[in-house]
Amino acid sequence: MFERHSKEITVAPSFPLGPHTLPATTHNYLLRSAESLSEAVAATDVATRYACAHVAALRAAAALLSARARPTGTRRRAQKNAWVLLSEVAPELGEWATFFAAGAAKRAAAEAGSSRAVTEREADDLVRDADRFLALVEQSLGLTPHAAIGVQVLGRAAG
Repeated sequence: MFERHSKEITVAPSFPLGPHTLPATTHNYLLRSAESLSEAVAATDVATRYACAHVAALRAAAALLSARARPTGTRRRAQKNAWVLLSEVAPELGEWATFFAAGAAKRAAAEAGSSRAVTEREADDLVRDADRFLALVEQSLGLTPHAAIGVQVLGRAAG
């Protein structure tokens, strides 16, 4: 009989994190997160704005996981989504993980084309929250946080 093995996630080695020690995948996820955030800001459709903002947060979480989490061979366990893993690997971001996990169903509905999935206010709020979350992830990785885009979103709402 064969045993199935899966990967359990543990925290990365204790060397300091910084721009020169981060894996290339981390930088790639951060770039993709920023791109999704820009798409969210530019989107005129509310559902698209919400979905892009949520994806931006998910990619920021993936960046942190790619930098800090390391798989170890253990017995097969239930699969965990990125938000659960983030809570384990970066407990200081647990509230953010819970917050974004709660919005996953709305994102799915928005991506499916539901015009009632989210309100304009929810979409704009999520863009600002994803922006803050990306900055926190960048800071926790030893990087200089990007310039906040919240002003752009507020400017669109006012204009």
